[in-house]
Amino acid sequence: MQLKRKERTLEKKVRMTSLNVLPEGCIANVLAFTGPRDACRLSIVSSLFKSAEESDVVWERFLPRDYQSIIFTSDSYVLLSSLSSKKELYLRLCEKPIIIDDGKKSFSLVKKSGKKCYMLSARDLMIVWGDTPTYWRWNSDSSSRLVSFSLSNGAVLFFLFCDWKIFMTLLLDSDRFGEVAELIGVCWLEIRGKINATMLSPATMYAAYLVFKPKEGAYGLDYQPVEVGVGLVGSENGKRNMYLDSQRGRAHRYHLVRRRTGLHNRSRIVGMQEPVPASENNGQHPKERGDGWLEIELGEFFCKEGEDGELEMSVQEVKSGDWKGGLTVEGIEIRPKEG
Repeated sequence: MQLKRKERTLEKKVRMTSLNVLPEGCIANVLAFTGPRDACRLSIVSSLFKSAEESDVVWERFLPRDYQSIIFTSDSYVLLSSLSSKKELYLRLCEKPIIIDDGKKSFSLVKKSGKKCYMLSARDLMIVWGDTPTYWRWNSDSSSRLVSFSLSNGAVLFFLFCDWKIFMTLLLDSDRFGEVAELIGVCWLEIRGKINATMLSPATMYAAYLVFKPKEGAYGLDYQPVEVGVGLVGSENGKRNMYLDSQRGRAHRYHLVRRRTGLHNRSRIVGMQEPVPASENNGQHPKERGDGWLEIELGEFFCKEGEDGELEMSVQEVKSGDWKGGLTVEGIEIRPKEG
């Protein structure tokens, strides 16, 4: 038994000796054909592998081919360009999104695969009646570091006593949109977003999510499902019902009485009846995100190699005629479907 162990140990040493005589550049080229997770695992094999894994040759391969044109449109371009290595850039894009396309979208990467993720801001969506103040209101996102930092007294002091270039870099390095859309009240709820399929990672299953928060006093969406769908423009895509109530399945039936309030013919909740049976609740409920917002899945889309055309995501409730309000929309996120 001991002899066999010695033989295996000797065999491993011989293999490691053979690998260590390879040039570092050769090992880096091999690691570049693995993946971010495997490259990091292999870096513990030896100091030579560790050095090769840190190479820009490796991480340039893991970054999207069009990463330079993407980050060029970001407010964080100066900061990203100053990073010392491609690995550092990769990890920065995985840690938090960057705002691109004149503040209309955000972009990030999945850490273990390098797949692309996007979020379309509320301003980048087609919202029916979105420009009518009676129905929708546009507010500053209080969670935006750009908003909170720029308005603070500390920011003024920082600007006075520090390099203005550093100040502007920190100010613009925000991962939140400056504006969100607040639903005041509509009887026709329709939100659509579009993104070109060529912007996504090929050979990848994606899912789209509406990112939102209910406000205190929200009404009309706890009992009424919305119809959602994802698919290429011009093609058939399956629709399904989803619920925007944040009770996650604890929705109840309510007795509704119509009442008129000016232009709004809203429904007033006057009593609670039995819980909705699970068989009737054929939709899904929101899940809480790590950033404090809620999300519902709108659907899935497999982006094939060479896929072209526009991908459209939709959320609508236009059949009941009931009024609904009290919803804050941040945007629609498109990210790889894990697992």
